[in-house]
Amino acid sequence: MRISSNTIYETGTNLMLQQQDTLIKTQQQLSTGRRILTPADDPIAAAQALSISQSISLNKQYSINRTTAESSLKLEENILRKVTSLLQDVHESAIRAGTASFTDADRIIVAKEIRSQLESLVGLANTTDEKGQFLFSGYQANTKPFSQIGLNVQYLGDQGQRLSQVGPSRQLAVSDPGTDIFERIKNGNGVFTTAAHSLNQGTGVIDTGSVVNPASLTGNSYEINFSVTGGVTTYNVINATTSTTVSSGNSYNNSTSTINFDGMQFSIKGDPVNGDKFTVSPSNNKSMFQTISDLVVALEKPASGQPGGTRFANALNSSLQNINNSLENVLTKQSSIGARLQEIDALESVGGDQEIQFESLLSNLQDVDFAKAISDLQRQQLYLQAAQQSYVKISGLSLFNYI
Repeated sequence: MRISSNTIYETGTNLMLQQQDTLIKTQQQLSTGRRILTPADDPIAAAQALSISQSISLNKQYSINRTTAESSLKLEENILRKVTSLLQDVHESAIRAGTASFTDADRIIVAKEIRSQLESLVGLANTTDEKGQFLFSGYQANTKPFSQIGLNVQYLGDQGQRLSQVGPSRQLAVSDPGTDIFERIKNGNGVFTTAAHSLNQGTGVIDTGSVVNPASLTGNSYEINFSVTGGVTTYNVINATTSTTVSSGNSYNNSTSTINFDGMQFSIKGDPVNGDKFTVSPSNNKSMFQTISDLVVALEKPASGQPGGTRFANALNSSLQNINNSLENVLTKQSSIGARLQEIDALESVGGDQEIQFESLLSNLQDVDFAKAISDLQRQQLYLQAAQQSYVKISGLSLFNYI
């Protein structure tokens, strides 16, 4: 077979170029630290590396979301601590106002203090985050949730709870609507509420009562009507919902009388007069703003003498119970926020472990083995040198050398 000199030259040149390409690729791998420079180098590994890179990117985004969620929840938690402190101050002021030595003028001063505390509470309810968005307005983050005119406070937000994607399959609430924290609070003892009629003239004071037999509860409203005949005080219990008499002619003792019917129990102390009336009705939602407003109204009314003193005592008992209910509701929300923060910590720990795993897998797929690459580089340099030397020798061969 005859091989031309031109073929020999082309073959030698091509071999040197191939060795140069291989050497340059190895140099690039060493300089970048990557084994896969293009998908063509290892299509399967390149596809796997792309998938893992996307997982790493998502995991980092979830981590950013968790950080943002944690910041929002910690801000809400801090605000609720301040709300708790403020409610405790109002509670202490109310107890102080109930001191027997307080005059109407003293109670007016306390009422002014509590008015100021009400404004502070509304201010806390209208807190914004670092983006200027309101914490407690539901989905309407740019709407001021609470509007105050005098003692009247109105909610302008919605019932939405903002969610954040903090994991591949987990959305976490990062806010709470104002209604859940400040408004949806059961009055009374949470099941039923007691009250003295506003026109009572006696000294009867009713407590908040308790449930003694849940199975007997009817959910109806009742009236306790007192009558005094010949110095003997009795009362009738009327089911106001069905307009039927539960019991009548019940004997009343102003120091030990406990009234018990339809699974409920409460006490009325003092001396009701003929015609005095007390009511028992199912608990309803009452905002903490309304509770404080009612307390202010009670403090501003004259309470010296009778029946003003007794009316104030009944209003004060109701307000103190409702303030306690508000405190309990806020503490429940704080517990919920604490649980969510703990979940974020757990998810962040899992996310950190996943990041390490993803980075390890990605490194195994695309990172270069430096020891092997250096060895390959040295070997390829030898191959290139050999190819160059052989090319020089072959290209120097000619028949003219033998003439």
